[in-house]
Amino acid sequence: MFEIVKAGGWLMVPIILCSMAVLGITLERLWSLNASKIAPRHLLSQVWGWIKNNQLDANKLKELKQSSELGKILAAGLSNSRHGRDIMRDSIQEAASEVVHKLEQYLGALGTIAAVAPLLGLLGTVFGMIDVFTTITLQGTGNAGALAGGISQALVTTAAGLCVAIPAMVAHRYFTRKVDSLVVVMEQEAIKLVDALHSDRRVEGKGN
Repeated sequence: MFEIVKAGGWLMVPIILCSMAVLGITLERLWSLNASKIAPRHLLSQVWGWIKNNQLDANKLKELKQSSELGKILAAGLSNSRHGRDIMRDSIQEAASEVVHKLEQYLGALGTIAAVAPLLGLLGTVFGMIDVFTTITLQGTGNAGALAGGISQALVTTAAGLCVAIPAMVAHRYFTRKVDSLVVVMEQEAIKLVDALHSDRRVEGKGN
């Protein structure tokens, strides 16, 4: 393995660093983008139970905000629910923007690596071919060993760049799709809370 890396030349260093970054980001996102931690299924029903039983106070809102990303969004809406439906929705959207930004953390870097890694491999190919033609110019085509070094650099860096770029692209697409799915779920839960809370208040208002 070391001989292969050595044959690729100095451009193997940034390619290897890119591969380590892809692995680290992938493991971190797999841990962080856990649907059960970000948007617990029964959180909305728990919150609605607090509301119905008049248990929703500052401590409950703090607990809700710290519980999950969905909890942050719901807590933001509940904190402004008394100011009307529109204000509540605006508060939810503002909190959701912060949550989405956090969920998309490192995905830009993953996409950048997926784009840059094959270019690094291509750059290694260019340098390798330059070495080949320089050798041909100076020594002719009779020195096969000298020619092999440039060809090896060209092939190894190209293969290494692709081996990093392909998993990075797959991971980027997967996590982007996962974030989109989580956002849809949280949006639906927030809308349910807004509709349930304000429709319930409208019914109470008519009753009075």
